Amino acid sequence: MLPKRLKIYYNNSTTDNKFDCYQLKEVLFMQRSAGLLMPITSLPSPYGVGTMGQEARNFVNFLQTSKQKYWQILPVCPTGYGDSPYQSYSTFAGNPYWIDLDDLSNSGLLKPDDYQHIHWFDDETKVNYGILYNERIKVLRIACDNLRHHSLQADFQNFVQKEQKWLNNYALFMALKQKFNGRPWQSWDEYYRYYSEDKVSNWMNELGQEVYYWQAIQYLFFRQWYALRQYAEEHGIRFIGDLPIYVAADSVDVWSNVGQFLLDGNLNPTEVAGCPPDGFSPDGQLWGNPLYNWEKMAADNFSWWMERLAHQFQIYQVLRLDHFRGFDAFYAVPFGESTARNGRWCEGPGLKFFQRIKECFPQNEMIAENLGFVTESMEKLLADSGLPGMYVLEFAFFNRNENADYLPHNYIKNSCVYIGTHDNNTVYGWMQEVPQDVVQYAREYLHIDDNEGYNWGMMRAAWATVSNLAVVQVQDLLGLGSEGRINLPATMGNNWVWRMQRGALTDDIAKRVAYFMDLYKR
Repeated sequence: MLPKRLKIYYNNSTTDNKFDCYQLKEVLFMQRSAGLLMPITSLPSPYGVGTMGQEARNFVNFLQTSKQKYWQILPVCPTGYGDSPYQSYSTFAGNPYWIDLDDLSNSGLLKPDDYQHIHWFDDETKVNYGILYNERIKVLRIACDNLRHHSLQADFQNFVQKEQKWLNNYALFMALKQKFNGRPWQSWDEYYRYYSEDKVSNWMNELGQEVYYWQAIQYLFFRQWYALRQYAEEHGIRFIGDLPIYVAADSVDVWSNVGQFLLDGNLNPTEVAGCPPDGFSPDGQLWGNPLYNWEKMAADNFSWWMERLAHQFQIYQVLRLDHFRGFDAFYAVPFGESTARNGRWCEGPGLKFFQRIKECFPQNEMIAENLGFVTESMEKLLADSGLPGMYVLEFAFFNRNENADYLPHNYIKNSCVYIGTHDNNTVYGWMQEVPQDVVQYAREYLHIDDNEGYNWGMMRAAWATVSNLAVVQVQDLLGLGSEGRINLPATMGNNWVWRMQRGALTDDIAKRVAYFMDLYKR
């Protein structure tokens, strides 16, 4: 199919005006293809965390050589509580830790002595967020000071003007967090706790210096991000992004938009998000995110969501919608509960929400993360929306009859297949943790063995399916065990830290992957 050029229109029901939000580049509709799931955080780097610099470009080169079409990335927003990208201070901002220091040096915004002497990690196989928190922003402030008198200053001013709707509030929020020693906004002094547009100019005057730093850091992030995206496009690689359904309670998104959420008079949530108890978690999962006021959102045509999605479609070519079930029905737990046992199911926005998305973004591609306990109403919503859902191969071999939908012979073309997502173990880690009868069933069904390598056998099986898109974790290319796991849900302390070592992805691996792409016409 030939590429199509498109415009996106966002219809604001409060003004009855249509206006051109963003002129997107050519969009190619998803065909039979494959990609790799690799957090930028996990890329090699001598500075403690993966960045958008040369190693990211090297990874793009690997994707091209191995005949991949997609790079799936976790949310780009700043990591927040528990170092999670799903608990961020802003759904619009970029992660400052990903800004490449060497690229800043090459641009004349840093000197090598500004950052090369810093002790960035204790273990090069893991991210140390404590060191990053204490050191990274200090270095970036030097770059921001140098930006004041740099040839990029005019470009920075244009960025601030273009992105002011979200950028100013984010910069204010971060400046105020510093003023209140990092405390959640719900504990700030009352004058600052209750956001009002009438106060913004006063706050900007009071905190102008700090506001500049946070604006400039975002400029540095997005300048590198779009350079990386362009590099990827030139090499035939498209980005799959990830949009968390909820935002963090301690975020600028809630602070500056309290009417969009179910909060009481003291700005505390009346109920919070979570998952009910199941066989894996007897107390359920208490996520703690404030819930949306879907009735109010629907009344103004989901305008907050449409602004959020418009921003995401600037960043990525394809967007994965996290927790699709929550748009059909969501689990609400009373605020203050210590477990998720006493929650209740509530009706979500349903098909009206996705009809609105198609009105505003008629040709943009999305993937529905339709995992978890599947209901008939959620399956109907997925079918009515037309979005491709997800299959996870690791789920297929439990309870031979109950999980049959995840067996490859039941897949459909309009879908995406994963061996595991960032919330699952690697192939070898999975085989160590599940009962042996599950492993034996996988061996028999997939015809996998030690000679081929269980990781390669399961990847081969995923690539061979009819699903239009097949995505595997880089850790499985490397044959890693549980040490390569990205996240174990409902736990804290050892998540989001795995890092790949430089040179781990070899030419031989690329050639082997490329062979399977040719074999299975991906």
